[in-house]
Amino acid sequence: MTDITVLRKPAVRAKTGYSDQTIWRLERAGKFPTRIQLGANAVGWLGHEVDEWIEEKIEARDREAERRDGGET
Repeated sequence: MTDITVLRKPAVRAKTGYSDQTIWRLERAGKFPTRIQLGANAVGWLGHEVDEWIEEKIEARDREAERRDGGET
């Protein structure tokens, strides 16, 4: 079985640097991984989905820098 990590909100805030409101807004806009319901009053995010989202942000930054610099490194 694959090892799955579920991140609770404090861990997601720490990983992204975002507030609760920003996470909620991005999630509702389809621009952040969707939370999963863990219980009646508990939610979490799949760690690999949050990590992939962060990696996409890094790749977008690098593409923009390459475009801006004309492909020079």
